[in-house]
Amino acid sequence: MSPSKDSSILIVGAGTWGCSTALHLLRRGYTDVTVVDAYAVPSPISAGNDVNKIVEQGQFSEGDEEAWVAKKLLSTATQGWTSDPVFSPYYHDTGYIVAASSKEGLKQLFDRERPDLNKDFTRLEDAESFRKTMPEGVLTGDFPEWKGLYKSTGAGWVHARKALVSCAKEAERLGAEFVVAKVTELLIQTGDVKGVKTQEGKTLTADTTILCAGANCDQLLDFKGQLRPTAWTLAHIQMTPEEARLFKNLPVLFHIEKGFFMEPDEDRHQLKMCDEHPGYCNWSSPTKADGSRASAPLAIDQIPVDAERRCRGFLRETMPQLADRPFCFARLCWCADTPNRSFLIDRHPTYKSLVVGCGGSGHGFMHIPTIGGFIADVMEGNLDGRLRKSFRWRPETAVNRNWEDTQSRFGGPNTIMDLATVTEWTDIPVTTEQTMAKL
Repeated sequence: MSPSKDSSILIVGAGTWGCSTALHLLRRGYTDVTVVDAYAVPSPISAGNDVNKIVEQGQFSEGDEEAWVAKKLLSTATQGWTSDPVFSPYYHDTGYIVAASSKEGLKQLFDRERPDLNKDFTRLEDAESFRKTMPEGVLTGDFPEWKGLYKSTGAGWVHARKALVSCAKEAERLGAEFVVAKVTELLIQTGDVKGVKTQEGKTLTADTTILCAGANCDQLLDFKGQLRPTAWTLAHIQMTPEEARLFKNLPVLFHIEKGFFMEPDEDRHQLKMCDEHPGYCNWSSPTKADGSRASAPLAIDQIPVDAERRCRGFLRETMPQLADRPFCFARLCWCADTPNRSFLIDRHPTYKSLVVGCGGSGHGFMHIPTIGGFIADVMEGNLDGRLRKSFRWRPETAVNRNWEDTQSRFGGPNTIMDLATVTEWTDIPVTTEQTMAKL
């Protein structure tokens, strides 16, 4: 049964999915929406507080329910990025290059992108074909053993932080109340969730609580092994204004085994890159008797030196002129993986007033224009049956879960890495402004 429009709704987490949910609820006419987070928007630990994110589209086999779900998510997100005035100013349709080198990587690439079906792709077979996708002087590397696909439109990047802030501002304009407080636990009374408790000892109550705390959801609720907080590594290089002009409107370049980069941000002219790998975990306890493990997000504005080496190796193959430039910023970026990388959006089976919206599994941000609508559908009991099946609370999928599963991700050592084994970190000076803005 759908809640009344004047019922109280408390959203835990003012990141990508929390802000999107607030926006969609208010657009549907709900009048009492509160969003609580330890930080003001944009939170310095939010994965969405980033200079840019990839927005890309794939091709999927017909007649498969999960393929239908993927298409539905992509089509609605694309519509949001291109037509919703809250988000469209931050979407850049610059094109997309996707590449691989190994036999396994190339199979994954072609299975996902389906160039046999997507005729927009041009095949890239040698270094010269890669270099020609961008202005002269950008790609100068030798691209050893690279093969790839390129399309000039239908994909690109978004200015993530600006989109997140825009979403929050519009939600606030429509009536959302944003509360800065660190939530320490859910308030459970008479067998149901009635709100939250904060670090200051206060309680916030609501008729419905929606948990959208990203990789930190696992700290507030027992997800029965359905979430694995996993981190990826990113770094920035300071470019000159002249270089930034040369690098403007570039297609995204993504090698699924080595890394990716996008054009420098328009405000600070910093070029962001990431080294590609299956992820880091921060295992907080030994393996339990039932085989489950726990990974706790670690917020740090540095990356392992091994990740720095991988970033520079990626640059040497693509833009060697930048390979030895100092990094001006770096950090870990956290997300929560479900066992099959499908989202987890459902009413809790025991706590009927609790809705969970999490499990972004490395591809949650691009759905900020629309994901809140699906979470609102769950709250109202109106979610499409195929989406409901895909997003459902599903602890059975985590029984005997392989916590080291790379989940079809490649790069680095091709394994999940343990932050506890990292012996050397970068030592990049971090300014106060960078810490707050996460540029």
